[in-house]
Amino acid sequence: MSIPKTMKALVAYSKTDYRLVTDFPTPTCGQDDVIIKTEGCGICAGDLKCQHGAAKFWGDETQPAWVRPPFIPGHEFVGYAVAVGEHVQGVKVGDRITADQIIPCGECRYCKDGHYWMCQPHHIFGFFPDFNGGMAEYMRLPRGSVIHQVPKELPLEKALLIEPYSCSKHCVDRADIHAEDVVVLSGAGTLGLGMATYARTRNPKKLIVLDLSDNRLEMAKKMGADFVWNPSKMDVVEAIMDLTGGYGCDTYIEATGAPASVLQGMKMIRKLGRFVEFSVFGAPTTLDWSVIGDSKELDVLGSHLSPYCYPYVIENITNGTLKTDGVVSSIFRLEEWEKAFDYATGKHGDYKVAFAF
Repeated sequence: MSIPKTMKALVAYSKTDYRLVTDFPTPTCGQDDVIIKTEGCGICAGDLKCQHGAAKFWGDETQPAWVRPPFIPGHEFVGYAVAVGEHVQGVKVGDRITADQIIPCGECRYCKDGHYWMCQPHHIFGFFPDFNGGMAEYMRLPRGSVIHQVPKELPLEKALLIEPYSCSKHCVDRADIHAEDVVVLSGAGTLGLGMATYARTRNPKKLIVLDLSDNRLEMAKKMGADFVWNPSKMDVVEAIMDLTGGYGCDTYIEATGAPASVLQGMKMIRKLGRFVEFSVFGAPTTLDWSVIGDSKELDVLGSHLSPYCYPYVIENITNGTLKTDGVVSSIFRLEEWEKAFDYATGKHGDYKVAFAF
């Protein structure tokens, strides 16, 4: 197919200047590149925080800016290859593909020892002009992109969950869940739901999901949670202690980004338990760290991105092992980007909000 010279794209020129551009230059295909015609792109919490001007992205008096405008947001993308560079192997025109959100440099110590998701330059699609994201009609996957084939029969609303569910899988893998574990998962947004459906496949003794929204808790129940509890309506720490004979849960996964969830988790986790932090926080969390060491001797772990997770997630979304029904709740045209970003906050009851092209 012929590729037009210009395209529609959502472009961030500064933290206060996001614009829909109808004549943005379409990316050209170099020898090492793949150009995709974007089929759809989800809106991540990181996209929202960036658009809201968060210092983590744009910098402040204590930290430098990470992003480099102008850039096209979006790292939860899927599309069809329309041009493939002569040096690219394993992809042909017409393939339906996606890629890891990070483009590893291949040269730093993390890339060389297999930890590519911690790549030192840390170029992620959707925050740099050389690595524009999927909120546009076309997108360039440059050399180094970790590309994955997506079955053409997989409905778009399921394919749009490949990236978030891959992040969910990595987090649950970090938790190292076993059959005798009582697992508490705090947060039932899109990522939390992905964690719930994958954690169910690890067959924990009990899987408890916490959230302040009863609607989200009902969805978590469908994803495989044994119990769903609302901390605003009950004492969830007391309930865990009652369930575990006063010991506490074996594993606590924090997926809300709320400081209160961290404190709650530290209270309910047992001695020698495992605490996994997934979220990006909007405010500092104050904690008496002696609970980690002297009181409980906890394993406290982080979780970042989705290394080596895409193939499993694509296969198991496709075969139905990972549940997805109802998670993509609203799909918009790119022209409706302001409304889409508003819905992506969740204040209208949505889970995953996305664009379709």
